Amino acid sequence: MDYSVLMAVYAKEQPAYLQAAIDSMLRQTVPPAQFVLVCDGALTPQLDAVIASFGDALDVVRLPENHGPGYARSEGLKRCRAPLVALMDSDDLSVPDRCEKQLAAFEADSSLAFLSGTVEEFDADPEQPFAKRELPASHKEILLFSKKRNPVNNPALMFKKDVVESVGGFDRNRRLFEDYDLAIRVLQSGAKAQNLPDTLVKMRTPAALLKRRGGKEYAKQMVRFRRKMLKDGWISRREYVSSAYPHYIVCRMPNGMRGRVYKILRK
Repeated sequence: MDYSVLMAVYAKEQPAYLQAAIDSMLRQTVPPAQFVLVCDGALTPQLDAVIASFGDALDVVRLPENHGPGYARSEGLKRCRAPLVALMDSDDLSVPDRCEKQLAAFEADSSLAFLSGTVEEFDADPEQPFAKRELPASHKEILLFSKKRNPVNNPALMFKKDVVESVGGFDRNRRLFEDYDLAIRVLQSGAKAQNLPDTLVKMRTPAALLKRRGGKEYAKQMVRFRRKMLKDGWISRREYVSSAYPHYIVCRMPNGMRGRVYKILRK
């Protein structure tokens, strides 16, 4: 079965990271039928040079202004031609057989619509991860886990394009928790999800990223999103209290302390 890669990049990305991320997908043991790269606003000359170096290997979509990942992916999804779409971040590294393993899972189960796997997080050296995010494997376990935390690792996600489009696609206006929001809408539709136990992606997670996972605004958006889950009937009031309150406390912790908490959760 053919698949398209969907990646978005914006001006603050490092050219070397973008080069490595694209290479890791083009050099898959089962290469993609199409690679859609969305430029979310104007890029630097260095980033444009990296993109140009790949020539016709990339199907480039250029947006005149930066709108955020949800909007960029929404625009890119329109360009994807294959029935399956593999998401890829512009600074991560997919392992060489990531997509081969995911394609095998889709071939083995025609009802499968949403598939992720284990992600290893690293700072400087991908061979020295500081944490591993392993998630529940079965659909039933994923449903339960989704009440508390995002049940899929979005950097390693592959999905059926028609299913994601049928639930409204990526939220074009949401700038935080857009990945979690999509996962819940897919699960609400009755579509089947699964997580592979294999490490599929090595995710670059520097201290600056851990910092962005906290603060007053992040905590505010987290509470708003949890309230939406409650309003939609996805979680009960008890589940809202048991998930939102601890998460709020973590968001408001000093950066160093919050980083240690996230690392413990990953392990």
